[in-house]
Amino acid sequence: MSKVIIIGAGGVGTVVAHKCAQNPDVFNEIVIASRTKSKCDAIAKAIGAPNITTDSVDADSVPQLVELLRRHKPDLVINVALPYQDLTIMDACLECGVNYLDTANYEPKDVAHFEYSWQWAYRERFEKAGLTAILGCGFDPGVSGVFTAYAAKHHFSEMEYLDIVDCNAGDHGKAFATNFNPEINIREITQNGRYYQDGKWVTTGPLEIHAPLNYPNIGARDSYLLYHEELESLVINFPTIKRARFWMTFGQEYLTHLRVIQNIGMARIDEVEYNGVKIVPLQFLKAVLPNPQDLGENYKGETSIGCRIAGKDKDGNPTTYYIYNNCSHEEAYKETGMQAVSYTTGVPAMIGAMMFLTGKWVKPGVHNVEEFDPDPFMEQLNKQGLPWHEVHNCDLEVDKI
Repeated sequence: MSKVIIIGAGGVGTVVAHKCAQNPDVFNEIVIASRTKSKCDAIAKAIGAPNITTDSVDADSVPQLVELLRRHKPDLVINVALPYQDLTIMDACLECGVNYLDTANYEPKDVAHFEYSWQWAYRERFEKAGLTAILGCGFDPGVSGVFTAYAAKHHFSEMEYLDIVDCNAGDHGKAFATNFNPEINIREITQNGRYYQDGKWVTTGPLEIHAPLNYPNIGARDSYLLYHEELESLVINFPTIKRARFWMTFGQEYLTHLRVIQNIGMARIDEVEYNGVKIVPLQFLKAVLPNPQDLGENYKGETSIGCRIAGKDKDGNPTTYYIYNNCSHEEAYKETGMQAVSYTTGVPAMIGAMMFLTGKWVKPGVHNVEEFDPDPFMEQLNKQGLPWHEVHNCDLEVDKI
């Protein structure tokens, strides 16, 4: 018997709950918990599975989290709450002897800064407790790391150049909306870019480097270099990598809105006083923007996310490799009521939980996904709605940038 608690009832949490319920042989009991229990109840009602229960918890509070875990006694926590809450949830897991999985690295509320150091600092404590913590098990980070590990295991003797490419070619019909939590999304893309080159990190201006890249079944899209957290662990775990970069597509209308938001101060994450009340402008903006959970119904088109890798094959000869998934917004909505960005994050989180519960990814300590065997995870991607495709010895385009 296995039992999981899903903490978070947003778009990703909704997908995780749907996919866990589709695999009752692995997920015997499912608890959905969030600050607002009514959101959890709505998810449970929509799924209609008898093995789902709901609860409420403030994930900022270690005592409340400890009480929740002691009451339900899960085997694993699937953390799809806010990245600010990773450490409180990890603290509660350590106190209660519960294993842990998340989809995004910790970041402090008051600084838009993304790195794994805070969570990697928990390694010894989880190891001594005999508990497994799996970090970054969404798509990027997540599948991007598994794709890289799969390439290293099966196709390369040395990976030298890695480019993770992320395209959302969908149209939700809104003038401006973010595909996941607006606060997290805008913080992420307005910070400086950064990439790894010859053993050093190179910093760029926000969205400074860009180029049109071609995506399968989509065509050319303007792609912008960002810093993304999986680069930090991948260059450590695969030290032959000479250069690692992350690219994401944005339309010009989106970028125009974003520039205005920044220029008028609405992207600020420090407090300002308004009518005697202290508010954070970006959090206020989040309250008035469309809820990412509500975008799915009218979303058309698809996402395309993958890894483009160059290096030496198993015989030491130069080779290139592109592995990717395309996901339809319409199909994701039909299955789970959520759009493809939530779907591509939630499905891998469920698969990572499945890997742990079936004994395939069990390693006491704190680990990024690429540290585990990629093969059983890759097999489940094909079965659970995110089929992947490979192209060998192709023009990677990014070599020219």
